[in-house]
Amino acid sequence: MTPPTTETPSDTATTAPPAPPSNQLIRFGAAEDPFEAMFDRGWSDGLPLVPPTAERVAQMLSGTTRAPDEVVAVVPPDLVECTVETVAVNAVMAGCRPEYLPVVLTAVEAACTDEFNMHGVLATTMSVGPIIIVNGPIRHRIGMNSGGNVLGQGNRANLTIGRTLQLVVRNVGGGRPGEIDQSTLGNPGKLSFCFAEDEEGSPWESLAQERGFPAEASTVTIFAGEGPRVMVDQLSRQPERLAKSLALCLLTTGHPKMALAFDSILVVSPEHSARFRDAGWSKQRLQEELRKNMMIDVGRLPAAAKGITTEESESIQVKQLPKFRDGGLLIVHAGGRAGLFSSAICGWASGPAGSQPVTHEIEHV
Repeated sequence: MTPPTTETPSDTATTAPPAPPSNQLIRFGAAEDPFEAMFDRGWSDGLPLVPPTAERVAQMLSGTTRAPDEVVAVVPPDLVECTVETVAVNAVMAGCRPEYLPVVLTAVEAACTDEFNMHGVLATTMSVGPIIIVNGPIRHRIGMNSGGNVLGQGNRANLTIGRTLQLVVRNVGGGRPGEIDQSTLGNPGKLSFCFAEDEEGSPWESLAQERGFPAEASTVTIFAGEGPRVMVDQLSRQPERLAKSLALCLLTTGHPKMALAFDSILVVSPEHSARFRDAGWSKQRLQEELRKNMMIDVGRLPAAAKGITTEESESIQVKQLPKFRDGGLLIVHAGGRAGLFSSAICGWASGPAGSQPVTHEIEHV
């Protein structure tokens, strides 16, 4: 069910703008607590919501030039058409500011593509959810965090953009835990997982540039991933040693013996990236070194991994397989200026049979 705009008793004392046409306006009773009422109606992700009054929704819509009744996407799993206005309702509930709305709309579009496969991301028992990575000038325009505590709490834009996407999937598409959402364990990122890349401090081209977009474009990349895990290396001073150290950590994503199964994100912090910057390493050079250090002996593959039985593995011509498919490791630069830590984020089943990263340009800013 799509949450409608609401009117509380306090709203009736003011002259509110007319409710947008496609969402029903409901009124909470004088004795109702609107916050509890929204919990009771099943709209919440478990945290309190901002009541989506007609005034607040109208203000949210001022953040885009797109028409309120324009269909943004067909949202899985129930395949319900979702309009700009409906996204705005959920953005209000999540605590967004109007200037965040173009990013939210683009994230919804990208997450509802066949390539990303939101239905599969929900239905899998693996503990993954949509992760939003933002690139380009809009990061600064709306005050996103790409520095200290970048994968944590404390930044309104990061937290509410990611939360809105999850609310849209829940309230519009019907992707609720215990129903279509069958995650065995879940992870805190299923509330909200959104961050910006530190492009200015990076020694490399941005993720968006690597994926074919110009530096001046603002983009959203959606990735189906689990929670981040810290990679600690406070000793390596040479880039070769640090690359080997990071590779050892990345080998454990999913399972150390699994090859070509899951994509992953490597979030490189400024102190770690300085090792590669000082040595003049390009991102491609780092990718090559990581790949070299993440080859898995075919004989170590578990039985039936990727459809290969133990007997068949002995007849495979190659002796080693790479941990990740070509393009399956995304490298992003972010984090605080102090701390020799990076992070690995494991994805879900890679390729067309699972979920693929999707990047869309943010328009109508």
